[in-house]
Amino acid sequence: MYGWANSAFSTVIVSTLFGPYISNIAAGLGKINLFSFSIDPYAFYPFCVSISVILQFFFLPAIGALSDIYHRKKKFLILFAVLGALFTALLFLSRPLTYLFGKNLGILATGLFFIMANCLFGASVAIYDSYLLDISSPEERDSVSSFGWTLGYLGGGICLAICLLFFWIFSSKDLATRISFLFTGLWWLFFTILFPLRLLPYEPRKSLKGKVVFPDVIKETIKRPFSTLKSLKDSHNLLKFFLAYLFYNDGIQTVIVVASLFAASELKAGPEILTILILFIQFWAFGGSLLFGKLAERMGTKKAIILSLFVWCATTLYAYLFLDSIRGLFILSFFIALVLDGTQALSRSFFSKLIKKGNEAELFSFYQLGEKGTSWLGPFFFGLGVEMTGSIRSAILSVLFLLIVCNFLMFLVKEPKQEGSPVSWRF
Repeated sequence: MYGWANSAFSTVIVSTLFGPYISNIAAGLGKINLFSFSIDPYAFYPFCVSISVILQFFFLPAIGALSDIYHRKKKFLILFAVLGALFTALLFLSRPLTYLFGKNLGILATGLFFIMANCLFGASVAIYDSYLLDISSPEERDSVSSFGWTLGYLGGGICLAICLLFFWIFSSKDLATRISFLFTGLWWLFFTILFPLRLLPYEPRKSLKGKVVFPDVIKETIKRPFSTLKSLKDSHNLLKFFLAYLFYNDGIQTVIVVASLFAASELKAGPEILTILILFIQFWAFGGSLLFGKLAERMGTKKAIILSLFVWCATTLYAYLFLDSIRGLFILSFFIALVLDGTQALSRSFFSKLIKKGNEAELFSFYQLGEKGTSWLGPFFFGLGVEMTGSIRSAILSVLFLLIVCNFLMFLVKEPKQEGSPVSWRF
């Protein structure tokens, strides 16, 4: 249910509304001034995303280590979720801030709210993912992870659909967008309080020798991620999967990022078509998650992931060779939605089977960084392909190459043995 709560942020804010909204406000200013730097208005949103990712590189592993060492996963999860939801709701003030403090300072303050919300979102999701080891045995993790992703896509899709109603209710698009920001923050807050806060048990406090001194906490928190990275290097199977995941996830994120660009430029799809397409993928993806959860039970998680990567390769090749109409776009989106949720859900459960309890929140912090940290590589190769060929369609081949390489890497990973007795995770 925390997937249901937090997916509203990634769906409504990150993927759909905030980027175009803040870019349009900034465009009226011309240039955004930050100290001695001038920022292009259409570069401001990517700049905010990059800053939030860089910040997470520094503090996510430390937060994961801290929650593992002192057994505070639930407290950290609730703290980050509540603060993230509040910063999301504060995006409602974006336009009033430009009136009160001027456009430049108002836009910078809005960008800061988004950076804080995105950082807190990433931190909460890293701890949320680590709960897989607490609430399920290895043989249950595929179905539990898939069910979590299913609820996440369903919750995000319903929240987005409600937000789109605001554009029909209110004549001002600016007001409708800002109300959508406020509603998304309240959605995230309400469902976090309603389910995870009420239902998750608090961890028993770890008995610590002597008095806990704050400098010692900081020292241990900084030192722990480096020792974990060393253990990651020594575990060859875990390292091979982590590398494969870094790159095939990057290929998937690239497809998501460039899909709307391809549809708008090559197929002349308008914003209405793109919005319908997002909702279609959002609601159909939850069915794909359940399907691949069942496939993983029958054929094994590794084979199910490889099958999903073959589908990704096939859809990318189809886009390059045959995609030339809106009808074809919806056919393609059907297959993308089918594997989108399943690949991500099974990757999470596969990773959880390769690690042991004790530093799971910390390792999932690295996993979360892998999801965000390499998302520049695919877009870079795609952009390079556009520069070299002058064609978005030809640049798709760079993504296809990335996915083929990752599929090969997955063949080198060994399927982990399933051990442990079942854990009851249902209400």
